[in-house]
Amino acid sequence: MLRVVLGFVLVLWSSALAAAQSGPAQDSIYGTPAEARWAPFYADLPACDDPSILDRIRSRFDQTEQVYWGGAHAIAAYDRDHETGFRANGLSYIPRRYCVARAFMADPRTGAPDPTRFRTVVYDIIADAGMIGSGWGVEWCVVGLDRMRAYAPDCLVLRPIIERMIGEYRPPALKARD
Repeated sequence: MLRVVLGFVLVLWSSALAAAQSGPAQDSIYGTPAEARWAPFYADLPACDDPSILDRIRSRFDQTEQVYWGGAHAIAAYDRDHETGFRANGLSYIPRRYCVARAFMADPRTGAPDPTRFRTVVYDIIADAGMIGSGWGVEWCVVGLDRMRAYAPDCLVLRPIIERMIGEYRPPALKARD
């Protein structure tokens, strides 16, 4: 019985030693690009200034405002829409296009847009996040009007990871010599 146990331990030890000397293990599925997986994601996403993207955000924002918050705000127009990152979290994650735009707000009760009232809209265009996982989807947040704090603080959750981390590093305070 002792010989069997020692023989088994010797076989396990020798196989572990052989595996350790053979080099690094294969990359996990997270080391390969999203397009090369067995169920691939494709990065053919619409641009940030695509009218269908901006209209989807406008209609969903207007619906949410009317149903839940009394309808005091509506998006009248967009300006300064630009991309802040494309696949900024890495090639192995689901492809995303990170965008920011300025939205001119209007009061739907009066109907007139006010050019002095504007808010920042942060939105992501995500591959295979549409209905039942087909097509692209949009996650969006209007800064200052995220009342449920879903993307708090100030819609920071929808920004690329590297952009979120930039403001966290604080260099040590420098003191002048006496």
